[in-house]
Amino acid sequence: MRRLGELRREESIDLVVANAENAAGGAGLTTAIAHELLACGIDALTLGDHIWDQRGFPSEIGELARVCRPYNLAPQCPGRTHTVIEKGGFRLGVVTVLGRQFMDKIHADCPFRAADAKLRELRDQTDAVLLEVHAEATSEKIALGYYVDGRAAAVLGTHTHVPTADPCILARGTAYITDVGMTGPYHGVLGREMQPVIARFLDGMPRKFPVADMDARLCGCIVGIDRDSGLALEMRSVCLRQERERDTGT
Repeated sequence: MRRLGELRREESIDLVVANAENAAGGAGLTTAIAHELLACGIDALTLGDHIWDQRGFPSEIGELARVCRPYNLAPQCPGRTHTVIEKGGFRLGVVTVLGRQFMDKIHADCPFRAADAKLRELRDQTDAVLLEVHAEATSEKIALGYYVDGRAAAVLGTHTHVPTADPCILARGTAYITDVGMTGPYHGVLGREMQPVIARFLDGMPRKFPVADMDARLCGCIVGIDRDSGLALEMRSVCLRQERERDTGT
């Protein structure tokens, strides 16, 4: 979290959004961890298909004003379906939709129709919208990016934990990346210790996957947004390593 503060200062970043899907030991989020993350300089937290993994969290999420659940869950689910964060009078709407391809853990409605509905709802409430697509299939994320191009400032993919090399600004002005990558230990398999995961692939037997603890990195992207149009001016990925090395790519 110290590195986040340094990054905000170095890059003059106004607002920070983070997916907290795996913050609680790799599975979901707790209220205490949410408060800790927000206190470290994150302005809004999003979630994904592990949203209900922590016992008691469904009854607590409604009290967290800067935490939003995926919009296309069943409407009776608790939690905010979006959040709006502000800096200098500029209002950024933050929305997550879950993909449906190869995502069997949790039921979600059509993310395309959900994006349509939420973008219409936020049109008069925000100056720009960040749409997170928490999905497994790259094709679904790419299709959603093109589908809302020109209607959202950014479409940022999450869930697969590995940063992709395709950050760009689409033809109508929406910043896009298939996956921003994970903030966590990269010396492992998707943040878990490698040997238990390899063993599971070899014999198919169930076992625990402890969280790895080497080569911690902060990965994400920086999006510059035009205050007048609400569309992207700049888009680049960022990777900060624990030993203070930084790699950036466009």
